Order: sequence, then C-alpha cells, then structure tokens
Amino acid sequence: MIASDLRSGVERLGDMIAEAKTIVPFTGAGISTECGIPDFRSPGGLWTSNRPIEFSEFVASRDARDESWRRRFAMEEVFAAARPGRGHRALASLYRAGKVPAVITQNIDNLHQASGFAAEHVIELHGNTTYAKCIGCGQSYPLDWVKVRFDQDGAAPNCTICDEPVKTATISFGQMMPEDEMQRAAELSRACDLFIAIGSSLVVWPAAGFPMMAKNNGARLVIINREPTDQDDLADLVIRHDIGETLGPFVGN
Repeated sequence: MIASDLRSGVERLGDMIAEAKTIVPFTGAGISTECGIPDFRSPGGLWTSNRPIEFSEFVASRDARDESWRRRFAMEEVFAAARPGRGHRALASLYRAGKVPAVITQNIDNLHQASGFAAEHVIELHGNTTYAKCIGCGQSYPLDWVKVRFDQDGAAPNCTICDEPVKTATISFGQMMPEDEMQRAAELSRACDLFIAIGSSLVVWPAAGFPMMAKNNGARLVIINREPTDQDDLADLVIRHDIGETLGPFVGN
C-alpha cells in the first residue's frame, strides 16, 4: 500500500512500530543526504563525475590507489562535518527502547554509531570509510596515519606489517562482500516481524535481497524512499516522502 500523504503514512507506520516486537531497519544513502553526504548513484551523485574504482584496479595499479585516496581525502570535510539526521536519531530511539536489535546499512559514514548504536549492532554491508585497513592482513589504520604518509611521499602507503596496500575499510566493486555481516543480516531479516527499508533504491544485490527475505519469513515490509523501487509491490506500506520528515516524529528524548 502506497501512503496517500505523509500524515497517513506516518500514522500507519506508527501503528506498525507499536505492534512489532522486533524491528530491523535497512538503510541506504537516502537517510544521510540531509546530513550533507551526497549519494553515489542518483543524477548528480558522486559517480556521475567520478567513475568508481574497482577493487581489481585498486590492487593492480599504483595510480588507481593514489587516485582512490585523493578522492577520499577530498571528501574528508564532508564526512567529518556530518552529524546524525532525524532518521538516524529515530532509529536510535527505537534501539534504546529495545525494539531494534541492530541496523543493517549499506552506508559507510559511521552515522548510526554516532547516533547511539553500539558498533557491534551496526551491520555494515559496504564497510566504513572513517578508517583504513590493509587488504592483506587486515590491520587497521587511522585516516590521519594514511594522510601523513600520502602527503610525505605523494603516494598511498602500504601496510607496515605485510607491505600490502592500505585501503579505506569499505567494500569496492568487485570485492567480496563481508561474510560475517551478510550472515548476520540474513539472520536478522529472517527473525524480525517488521522490516523497514529506508533510503535505498534496492537495486544493489545481494543486499537488496534482505527485504524480500524478511517478507518471505512473515515480516511486514515498509519501504521509505522518495523514488519508487522494484520491491514496492511486495511492501505492506510504501512512503515516498522525505525521510527526515517521515521519521522525525519517532525521535525520542
């Protein structure tokens, strides 16, 4: 059912939240745009002007690694200045109330953690851009460490332990999805009785399969997204309005 207007959609969503025992939110780029973080895929998004660098290219090419880090450092002010929006804060309120055991996210911006979710309860399918990792041994590095060496040498640094390239702790095109996170997301999707997809176009697989998995296991499905998605026909409620305005009424104290 597509909500005829914002007010009726929020009222219906409130009823569904009240009736649910276990709610699993699934968030995409749309929840963070009001925080000043542009999305990637929509017209005018980051990939409109910058072709994404695939993982195989990052591994094989020093120039690709340098360009990848130049792009990341160019975005540092945007990520550093971002604060959780109304959508993040609403989900954190439901988390504190015991309704939400964890959030599944396609985002890499760390805003769910900043809103009050414990790090272990944020299932990051596409990783996290606020720190770096060695692609060989997995050693973590702060971005400041990378920046100092990048500025000194004019090139992306390698790991101090195994000498493999250091990359933002995100999942690039062509890189394997994180197995543990995918398993946890599947378990949460099968166990909930209300699944809320928020700000995701639901076109990136296999992550886009989780709403369907929840629905097939008996959960109600809500989709909150400005644009239509391919899964709208499966949903019990579709709200095509601003995410902050939709979830703002659920921000607790």
